[in-house]
Amino acid sequence: MRTIQMTLDEDLVKAVDRVSKQLCTTWSAFTRKALREALARYHAEQLEQKHRKGYERQPVSEGEFSVWESEQAWGDE
Repeated sequence: MRTIQMTLDEDLVKAVDRVSKQLCTTWSAFTRKALREALARYHAEQLEQKHRKGYERQPVSEGEFSVWESEQAWGDE
């Protein structure tokens, strides 16, 4: 692991202090988890954007997935 130095707003410091104590965790563990979650969210957003652009370039054609309609099960039938 590597030690880093960060500059944070006082309100953010107080909030992280309070929550990390409630969760019985350290500042470092809390921050690592928050950063991993932010990176995962960013990755998911990038994939969504990539898929959106792909469908904009090549939209689904009419009837393209109709072969699967008989396979759908909604649970209320």
